[in-house]
Amino acid sequence: MEFLSFLTEPLQYGFLTRALVVTVCAAVVASVLSCWLILMGWSLMGDAVSHAVLPGVALAYIIGIPFSIGAFVFGAGAVALIGVVKSTTKLKSDTVIGVVFTGLFAVGLAIVSRTPSQVDLMHILFGNVLGVTDGELWQVVILGALTLAVVLYKRRDLTLFAFDRTHAHVIGLNTRALSTLLLGLMALSVVVGLQAVGIILVVAMLITPGATAFLLTRSFDLMLILAASITTVASVAGIYASYYLDISTGAAVVLSQSLVFVLVYLFARRTGIIWQAVTRRRLRRTTPPDDVGKPASLQPTGRA
Repeated sequence: MEFLSFLTEPLQYGFLTRALVVTVCAAVVASVLSCWLILMGWSLMGDAVSHAVLPGVALAYIIGIPFSIGAFVFGAGAVALIGVVKSTTKLKSDTVIGVVFTGLFAVGLAIVSRTPSQVDLMHILFGNVLGVTDGELWQVVILGALTLAVVLYKRRDLTLFAFDRTHAHVIGLNTRALSTLLLGLMALSVVVGLQAVGIILVVAMLITPGATAFLLTRSFDLMLILAASITTVASVAGIYASYYLDISTGAAVVLSQSLVFVLVYLFARRTGIIWQAVTRRRLRRTTPPDDVGKPASLQPTGRA
């Protein structure tokens, strides 16, 4: 009964139930995209987009339009600006990304500091999932469902593009369009995650689940399933932890995901550092001292 009470008590509050739905939805969307970002080495791009949307969010709140519109416009604009600067200069991608996202983030801070608004800057930066309204909940659910639908529809093309761009181009796929689509989906996933964990922490949702799943499997399809499953469990655990420990909800969710990553990093089969250490120790115990260091071809096979 105590365990049942532990599970049901937070759900008696409507704002916590809405927070749970929004957080899980945002986490699943971000986790699926994170697999492609990890595979393609676009983690820094996710960080850039998450910070670059601040001016759009601030202007949306000031004007009185849905924040998702402003966030998506500036997120897509940041991606386009990075592409233009990179194609017209000899600067490397990480340099261009750093310049663009820090500049836009500073613009957003300037707008927030100079313009009176009822919205707390901390809510923009770190999320306000406990204050989500029914309208905002449906907004997140619809955007999340749209993003997942597009990802599932174009999954094969996006996967081939991520693994081998040259082959994708040779067989007739429009690699430029696929790159643009993936960046646009990433911007949408940032918009979905903003309400849950805010601008600062949404990048963790775009990196940690994919990195965790990457350590667990070599199959990309299984990686997608694992990332979504892990982030769902971690998000629910984060919501409960924030309720019972009275800590920031966004921080609790991200900490839960990070804790899972640490456990996988330490104990995962084949890739975990502790698993590898134990395996090496067992190997040393089972290998005769005279054979240690010998090539495998010179070691006894155990046959006459």
